[in-house]
Amino acid sequence: QVQLIESGGGLVQAGGSLRLSCAASGRTFTSYTMAWFRPAPGKEREFVAITWSGGGTYYADAVRGRFTISRDNAKNTVYLQMNSLKPEDTALYYCAASTIPTTSAAAYDYWGQGTQVTVSS
Repeated sequence: QVQLIESGGGLVQAGGSLRLSCAASGRTFTSYTMAWFRPAPGKEREFVAITWSGGGTYYADAVRGRFTISRDNAKNTVYLQMNSLKPEDTALYYCAASTIPTTSAAAYDYWGQGTQVTVSS
């Protein structure tokens, strides 16, 4: 069982930055693929960024070059550094954990409660 708690959301002006954190419980954090998702029109949850247990990363086209995902295995925490934010980035951001290295939300077993990011124009 893994519990995930997100933090770091807030209100920011367009062009600004935020850093989201996701603290995970459990002793097997290092074995999980960790990802961030957000709701999108026509989708329950849209993939944003992923970090595999081995440390590799991958991003959705909409955020590549602006967002950076990282993990600190010693702290059981995954981060999402969000720069050059746009109003269309406004969403509830969810952290998720999976034993499968996939960008498909359906494969994720554990989810946080979400942290709200609002970007004003």
